[in-house]
Amino acid sequence: MSAVALIARDELRLMRRNRVAVIAFALLVLLTLAAVVSSWSHQRAVAELRARHQHAAEQAFDAQPDRHPHRVVHYGNFIFRPLGPLAAFDSGVDAFTGNSMFLEGHRQNTANFGDVRQSSLLVRFGQLTPAFVLQVVAPLLLIFLGFGALARERERGTLRLLMLQGVGRGQLVAGKLAALGLVALAAAAPALLGLIGIAMQPGALALPMLVIAIGYVGYLALWVLVILLVSALVRRSRDALLALVAIWAVTAILLPRVAPDIASAAVPLQNRLATDVAIGRDLRQLGDSHNPDDPHFAAFKQSVLDRYGVTHVEDLPVNYKGVIAVEGERLTSALFDRYAAQSHAAQARQNAIVDAAGLFSPAIALRSLSMAAAGTDFAAHRRFLEQAEAYRYDLVQRLNRMQAQGVTYADDTATDAGADRRKRVDADNWQEMPDFTFVAPGGGVLAAAALPGLAVVLLWLGVAAGLLAFATRRLGASR
Repeated sequence: MSAVALIARDELRLMRRNRVAVIAFALLVLLTLAAVVSSWSHQRAVAELRARHQHAAEQAFDAQPDRHPHRVVHYGNFIFRPLGPLAAFDSGVDAFTGNSMFLEGHRQNTANFGDVRQSSLLVRFGQLTPAFVLQVVAPLLLIFLGFGALARERERGTLRLLMLQGVGRGQLVAGKLAALGLVALAAAAPALLGLIGIAMQPGALALPMLVIAIGYVGYLALWVLVILLVSALVRRSRDALLALVAIWAVTAILLPRVAPDIASAAVPLQNRLATDVAIGRDLRQLGDSHNPDDPHFAAFKQSVLDRYGVTHVEDLPVNYKGVIAVEGERLTSALFDRYAAQSHAAQARQNAIVDAAGLFSPAIALRSLSMAAAGTDFAAHRRFLEQAEAYRYDLVQRLNRMQAQGVTYADDTATDAGADRRKRVDADNWQEMPDFTFVAPGGGVLAAAALPGLAVVLLWLGVAAGLLAFATRRLGASR
């Protein structure tokens, strides 16, 4: 048996003799299994609940009686954001951004009913997911198992003895790395098995899952290297433990928590109330379609009359109230899109600041990688908002055109007893309206979005490997 294998076997035997370490490892495995099962169960329950509510909303919309199209514009419709299978591994921002939207004319609503706002404070702390366990808990276990791997040999005086027996520095470090690496793989095995189970679900994408697996294996390998590096640099095991716990606390707990606050302070977002006030002010500046002297709508009215070659709206072959509703929705939607784009741009700058912090914290880079590949990051939420707005605009404009073509101007402006009935269109029209269908990105898109985070993790891994190689050459030298 080679020297590397003997050293690895001896290190594993030493770990097995440590009852605290064995119990901690068993608890980590059980915690990971619980995270896999609970997260998968939660994701399935949420997906089924949203699908059920979406079906009920579509049925309610289709079941409307004969109505005036503009009443249907204000009746609106609910849509729900679907979840992909990988959300069971990393739920990302889904619990915080909201999962449903009410679509109506003249308004661009935000997503509502996030889990954080309707659940206990435990959800605010963070849902137990395999991603959370591997990002935060697993490195801490590896620290307590491996902090003394090399420092202990120096303290006991066995380091020089091993070298005198012909064990090279590289062999010693390689053996310790192999032992701790096997423990890291065993700790990650339940989560990776859960990822394989997710791969068997409908809609699962192989490429993003491969990127996730590479990212998490690389992240745990990074911690193995850092643990051996610190253990090689310090003289006492106690000092190695203190240094490693400090590194873990800063990189895995403190920086991921502080970075978003720094980003929010650097790029402040306008709150919803201020945005609504600004939109209301700009809407007044767009013009008033009910004011015959309004410059914009007066010019628009004249352009419609010129297009059809008539002098009065009563002579138009279409209902002018429907035509002007189409124009009004076009103007207001363009304004809503402008404010939404400003908000999205600010949030993108915030996320860029947080991603830059990944250069100081591999946990941030891994979290970015994980959410991007799972389709649960801000980009995925923005994708839902944009598709929802496109569907809302198309739905409202279909109804406005239905008013213009299906209801006469004379009936629409009449006030006699039977006028209300004449203004209505057949209820079959509601069933012909297309339902909302979220178009999920392909595996290549998700994997590409995760590559920057993966690059940072691999960069950290390369730097740690280089530093450990340098420390290995100096191992055992008198200081």
